[in-house]
Amino acid sequence: MLSRRYDRAVRIPVRSVASALFVTFLTAACTQTFFQPQRVLIDTPQSAGLRYEILELRAADGIELFTWFLPARGTPTATVLFLHGNAENISTHYANVAWMPDQGFNVLVLDYRGYGKSAGAPSLAGAQLDVDAALRTLLERREVDPKRIVLFGQSLGGALALYYAAHGPRRDALRAVIADSAFSDYRAIVREKLAGFFLTWPFQWLPALTVDNDYSPLASVASVSPLPLLLIHGQRDTIVPPEHSERLYAAAAQPKELWRLPDAGHIQSVRDPALRQRLGDYIRRVVD
Repeated sequence: MLSRRYDRAVRIPVRSVASALFVTFLTAACTQTFFQPQRVLIDTPQSAGLRYEILELRAADGIELFTWFLPARGTPTATVLFLHGNAENISTHYANVAWMPDQGFNVLVLDYRGYGKSAGAPSLAGAQLDVDAALRTLLERREVDPKRIVLFGQSLGGALALYYAAHGPRRDALRAVIADSAFSDYRAIVREKLAGFFLTWPFQWLPALTVDNDYSPLASVASVSPLPLLLIHGQRDTIVPPEHSERLYAAAAQPKELWRLPDAGHIQSVRDPALRQRLGDYIRRVVD
């Protein structure tokens, strides 16, 4: 999720680092630390032996978006709209859902604006428009059953998914939302990162002034209902502590589930074949 740049103390005098942080956060705003895009695509689904189609979408504000559509093998059971984490682009994240076509799921892998080949610059408001454009596109495709679409996000993507499932204009088209390793609140996670490093510890007050919390998952999660909600979190996650999913679960309304994974780190859950099968079974259950 969040970049570990906070932990890379560049051995500069404390006063210089503190001053630089102050100026950076106050003028550029902490919200932008949530976006660490990479423009270069370093892989494609073809290298994993997957069929895929490049789909170029247009968000409501005119921004052109780049996505990959991975068709299910055989008759599709459901379609998954996948929202990746904050770093790099779809070429480094699609592997987390590359197993889904074999289980009978179509998958649309979205690159937010400013990521990969998508135009524009990333923002929280823009990302919501991007999610909506991707869902609109799925609803227009013949091979997609409009009553069997599941939204699945990891890390930042989980936070975006929760907000969209609560407030998005096409939320009624979703059958369930899944958030893996999601943080509960934008200001809270930045404050935790600042508190965890002695050079930035004095600046814990900055998020209250500089982080856009209008899209807070914690403030939105109760409104996800009546959609089924699944939260997944590795208990060894050192990027987003598992307490974040605990808070989200406590605030959510039914129907809801929380899967606590004792041996998983940040967005590592789907590396486990047993978890993949369990997740596939969950998707089949909620769309039937």
